[in-house]
Amino acid sequence: MNTKFSVLMSVYIKEHPSFLRQSLDSVFCQTLPPDEVVLIEDGPLTDELHGVIAEYRDKHPELKVYPQEHNAGLGSALNIGLKLCTNDLVARMDTDDICHPDRFEKEVKFMTEHPDIDICGSNLDEFDGDPSCVRSHKVVPEMHDEIVKYARRRNPINHPTAIYRRDKVLAVGGYQGFPEDYCLCIKMIMGGCRFHNLQESLLHFRFTDDAIRRRGGWQHAKEDFKSQLFFYRIGFTNLFEFITNCIIRMSVRIIPNSLRVMFYKKILRKE
Repeated sequence: MNTKFSVLMSVYIKEHPSFLRQSLDSVFCQTLPPDEVVLIEDGPLTDELHGVIAEYRDKHPELKVYPQEHNAGLGSALNIGLKLCTNDLVARMDTDDICHPDRFEKEVKFMTEHPDIDICGSNLDEFDGDPSCVRSHKVVPEMHDEIVKYARRRNPINHPTAIYRRDKVLAVGGYQGFPEDYCLCIKMIMGGCRFHNLQESLLHFRFTDDAIRRRGGWQHAKEDFKSQLFFYRIGFTNLFEFITNCIIRMSVRIIPNSLRVMFYKKILRKE
């Protein structure tokens, strides 16, 4: 069984060095370690971040770092990294999250045993501060047909948990639009790709009240409208779904922060 796979990561100047350290520790302490970790430096970084990266590059030659002169955003950084990955299987990882120790082993095993599946994710545990203190769970549907139905309303893959076939992502044009991960899923569905979600949590996802607050504002509302219009124009959603999704998503973006936090905690998550 070929178990070679790449991990794709991107870091930018506002990332916390200690979070990056926790994330890299979880990547390199896996029951099935990656033979390649592609890390894109999305623009200039702090000395502290450079120090953490240099430390891990010295200890782990499989860590390949690619500095970029300017900050271009997550989607652009991931597109650069995706082309630099040398393996067919690519696992996504954010630089402030923490993998469960057996995440990659379980995902690679599933993808190897199911060559018809093009992208696989899992549920995740959300935390604020201490990873052992889980505040909520983000659960996604398991089977392809359920996932496609779910995608008409929400992103069907917890993207920080995803592993996918590199050529399938490149074939649909990679990351575009906002949210980058949601748009990628819809393009892959429309491109005939097959989806699956493992029904267990394989990642600790850092999710604070402040992060929820940052998801608000008119700019995010406008971007939501653009993405929903794109889904409608390519025939993924119908007119009713387009209108309903716009009303719900844009309303959540512009309501007061306290109400947005409550909405995420009480409606979108499982305690």
